[in-house]
Amino acid sequence: MHSPIPALPGIIELSANQPAARPYLGGSGIARFRGIEQPDSHVPEDFLGSATEVFAGGGVGLTVLPDGRPLREALAEDPVGFLGADLAETLPVGQCGVLTKLLSTDGRLFIHAHPDDAFATRHGLGVCGKTESWLILDIDPAHPAEVLLGFRRDVDRDELAQWFEEQDVAAMTEAMHRIPVAPGDTFHVPAGLPHGIGPGITLLELQQPTDLSILLEYEGYPGIDRSSALLGISRDTALSVFRRETLESEELDELRATRSSRGRAQQLFPDAADNFYTALRFRPDAGAGSTEVPAAFSIAVVLGGTGRLSTAADSCTVGRGSVLLVRHDAGPLRIDATLDVVLCSPAPPLRAA
Repeated sequence: MHSPIPALPGIIELSANQPAARPYLGGSGIARFRGIEQPDSHVPEDFLGSATEVFAGGGVGLTVLPDGRPLREALAEDPVGFLGADLAETLPVGQCGVLTKLLSTDGRLFIHAHPDDAFATRHGLGVCGKTESWLILDIDPAHPAEVLLGFRRDVDRDELAQWFEEQDVAAMTEAMHRIPVAPGDTFHVPAGLPHGIGPGITLLELQQPTDLSILLEYEGYPGIDRSSALLGISRDTALSVFRRETLESEELDELRATRSSRGRAQQLFPDAADNFYTALRFRPDAGAGSTEVPAAFSIAVVLGGTGRLSTAADSCTVGRGSVLLVRHDAGPLRIDATLDVVLCSPAPPLRAA
């Protein structure tokens, strides 16, 4: 006989889940945000509520729940409880449809781009590519806080290949938009758009649930060589994922747009993100009571304040740096008015009209 599946509460606190030996320096901002020690100098990512492995596999990056099971296994055993019937019906077994991360750079993150769904499928890299979006949480004033996003001019295919072969970082960065950032800024980064992140930035990232990156810049990053930078694909094929056309200022503004608030709630990313995931920020409001949110699978990241997250059956006191998984079957979630919280959820399944 099979052992009974352990019951899990509707709100599950998640400890840090930082894959080791990543190729770029980072992690100090995660340590400050979560109020923990930084394990070492190369742990720049915290995979939150993750059913996604790093590209090298081996289970690295998977969240392990308090009962000892990987989240991927728990999702496979009880998809309707975690996700609700609609998502459970449409997502692959053991998946939750989104990867949420904390990311903290103590060195510069290389210039790279991500494949889209069609490229990933065509080249045997999985069923989805990687569109992502960022909320800047904190900056280190010791560094010029900036990100690189898109090209300021059209870049010829041969020029891009030359930059890669010569590892001409000066030419790469000179051709890109260099954007100063501050806490609260948001960015939507579609698959294919070249980007990099300067040192001293801590951000919350939502992305499609995969770990696929093609690196234009790789020299000087431990564990990465020419072949792995290209995911083992031929150079010209791999570099074809990069959007080489100019990113005009009007489109850049759209990628940085947020939407109007509805009471405490604000949709953090532009409409283009809705096909992939949703990030709703609930800001503190001393004049309001608690806010009720409909039942949904979500990763709750507490940015500030102290208060309670509650369902009909569970309640917990949380503060800045708390990260929690909320199951669909917990029912509606109530968020105290004292809290500043982002709820990160997969996109709802598409239905025929």
